[in-house]
Amino acid sequence: MYDPNTRRAPLPGPNGMPVAGSYGRPSSGSSASGGFEYDEGTLHELVREWNDLANEFARDLSHATSLQRAEGPGIEYASGGNAEQIKASGDALYTTLKAREEYCRSMAKKFETALGKYATAEDTHSTDLNRTGGSL
Repeated sequence: MYDPNTRRAPLPGPNGMPVAGSYGRPSSGSSASGGFEYDEGTLHELVREWNDLANEFARDLSHATSLQRAEGPGIEYASGGNAEQIKASGDALYTTLKAREEYCRSMAKKFETALGKYATAEDTHSTDLNRTGGSL
């Protein structure tokens, strides 16, 4: 769905489709691995984007809770039945949005963990280089 000025707007690439490998660079290992290596700036960007997406899902939860509180406009059976269906839809929407928010947060956490490993590796390499008399 096209939603201008949001992350739901078409992504760059042919016909608005995402470009494969648009983050980082292909892994230097075997091409069969399908992995990627990311530099520090890319890792920060990925953390931000996953958290931004999680925040969007969190904001959308308020719409789901509105549906969960739906009441029929009248006292006849049709109104009550309609409200129950809307409430059930709100429950399903809330559950789905919450799961997606949690997934996005877990992905951001994985990239934050990778940033920690990146910083540790940089420190180790810098120490090793300094120990041999070199400099950065």
